[in-house]
Amino acid sequence: MDHFLGYFVQFISDHPSWTAAVLCGVSFGESLPILSLLFPGTALLLAAGTVVPTSGLAIAPAVIGAIVGAVLGDGVAYWLGRRFGHAIRDIWPFTRHPDLVPRGIAYFQRYGGLSVFIGRFFGPLRAIVPLAAGILEMRAGRFWFANITSAIIWAPGLLLPGTIATTVLRKLGLGNEAIPVAIVLLVVLGFAVSWAVVSRGSRRDRASRDNQPPN
Repeated sequence: MDHFLGYFVQFISDHPSWTAAVLCGVSFGESLPILSLLFPGTALLLAAGTVVPTSGLAIAPAVIGAIVGAVLGDGVAYWLGRRFGHAIRDIWPFTRHPDLVPRGIAYFQRYGGLSVFIGRFFGPLRAIVPLAAGILEMRAGRFWFANITSAIIWAPGLLLPGTIATTVLRKLGLGNEAIPVAIVLLVVLGFAVSWAVVSRGSRRDRASRDNQPPN
């Protein structure tokens, strides 16, 4: 993983004109159902942020590219849900992950349109909630509003920590070898927060079901 991140960082450092397009593709992959489970998009975006202070890259094109990719990825997921409905659970590769779509539907039914906005910030839900929104026929206007506004917050939220961490490390006199460590710590922290929030929601759901009177 460290080797791959190093290669990625080196590539965008050597090809700054490709930064926006590359980050658009990274965010797009991170926002697609199933693919997001295999794609280290979060780590790549955090790593991309570390390039800005060390290579003179402009942060604005990177952020815009990441936003566009995230919006398109969720848009494709939403379209798939509208196109195939509940039948998508019987289509490969969703048949390999039979619990994925029901989880997204349950989350959407609990939080409604707000789930599209909230789900963007939590890895286990990021790509599946827009699919559930399409399956349950969320109005397009509400979906696109939640999709775009959440992407505008999410993309800088991943890119800027790497930029800030690298700037701080350089001011402390630490070399580039400390940057991968900072990236790993940021990724671990992000996963820990996501896991804590999702786990808390699951416990709350179980407690709510346990307190319901029997029929």
